[in-house]
Amino acid sequence: MSIIVVIYALNYIDRANAANARLQGFEQDLHLHGQQYATVLSIFYVGYIIMQVPANMFMHWLERPSSILPTCMIIWGAISTLTGIAKNYTDVLLARFFLGFVEAPFYPGVLFLISRWYKRDEIALRATLVTCGSPISNGFGSLIASGILQRMQGKLGQAAWRWLFYIEGSMTIFVAICAVFILPDFPHNTRWLTPEEKALAISRLAEDNNGTTGKENKTTIEGLRDAVTDWKVWWFAAVFLAQVLAQSFYLYFPTLSATMGYDTTTTLLLCAPPWVFCTICAFAVSRYSDKKQNRYRYVVVVNALAALGFIISICTMNTAARYISFFLMVQAYAGYMVLWGWVNNTFAGDPAKRAVAVALINALSQLGTISGSYIWPTNWGPTYRYSYAVCIAALGVSTGMSGAMCFYLRRFNERSERKELDAKDNEGLREPAGFRYML
Repeated sequence: MSIIVVIYALNYIDRANAANARLQGFEQDLHLHGQQYATVLSIFYVGYIIMQVPANMFMHWLERPSSILPTCMIIWGAISTLTGIAKNYTDVLLARFFLGFVEAPFYPGVLFLISRWYKRDEIALRATLVTCGSPISNGFGSLIASGILQRMQGKLGQAAWRWLFYIEGSMTIFVAICAVFILPDFPHNTRWLTPEEKALAISRLAEDNNGTTGKENKTTIEGLRDAVTDWKVWWFAAVFLAQVLAQSFYLYFPTLSATMGYDTTTTLLLCAPPWVFCTICAFAVSRYSDKKQNRYRYVVVVNALAALGFIISICTMNTAARYISFFLMVQAYAGYMVLWGWVNNTFAGDPAKRAVAVALINALSQLGTISGSYIWPTNWGPTYRYSYAVCIAALGVSTGMSGAMCFYLRRFNERSERKELDAKDNEGLREPAGFRYML
């Protein structure tokens, strides 16, 4: 798991380094104006959305994530590095588009991978371990950026923001080469497991899935058909779209931190503590979510804390209050992580369907990031009250739709239990006997 967390942190660092570069001449040197910076951010997610479902279907078919994921990582590290030589708006726009294209397989691919190794009551914590790469990258990426931007200006005739892309992209390539030898495949075909270890991993999942081993019985195309015809996939996609829109503040987090009035180095250093706090809280929430085998109530709590943070930022420009609000608003990420555990629990049956469902939900959710790129215009600053209001509304939609799904799944569980008690056999049940959705 540790190598996956590191990779995901680098994944986010490479996609978010434009936000840090913005503080040190990125827009000026590339002659960006108007909404061009927002387009540079959002174009990443166009390529990201296009590639997710095909990539997960390919991973399900090839069954070699240990080869697919590091290969993509090497390519995106190279593209991130080359972003440093961009001369104008067109150059950086093309670089960001192709960066999204090759980063797309990683996150849905990893979520699918861990769902093939862990039981349903273990997934939320593991999904959080992976997803914590995001707040870790937001926090420590800012620390790394502060050192590079402060010390590398003018070195070899290059602007400091260009060195930011060179150095962070090179880090990604190095870790990718190491990952080739560390990442596993699936329980039945990981090369470095003994036969006894493979049998143990498979039997654990069989016990959790009421006798289903998780080994593919359906083709990738059948999994695609099953996923796109299940309304729950589309409902969760809408939930995530709203949740991700509410989290769009991370794209501008250094800019929001700068509204407190400090210099560039201090601003970037102040970005780290809220994300460290977010990581700790996400671990705690996910652990208890797994322990209590409940998802929705924890989503409600952390989203309410995030909404409180947005409200504080709307109401005051006081430096202390505004900084405290950052610690609260980042809790939306904890809700996001628990939601992913819930998705993997809900589609815990056939792996072919789950591969497509996870990728499709994640792909469509990024429409929230694309739209979120445009709700933080400079003329709404430095208060960004309208931006925060949009985030509050999005959180309300996400939490409300999650509640509707919880209500439906509870009713479904109750009906399934009654049918099992009344039925003389298990034929005709929509799910395996004994299966219950996690709420």
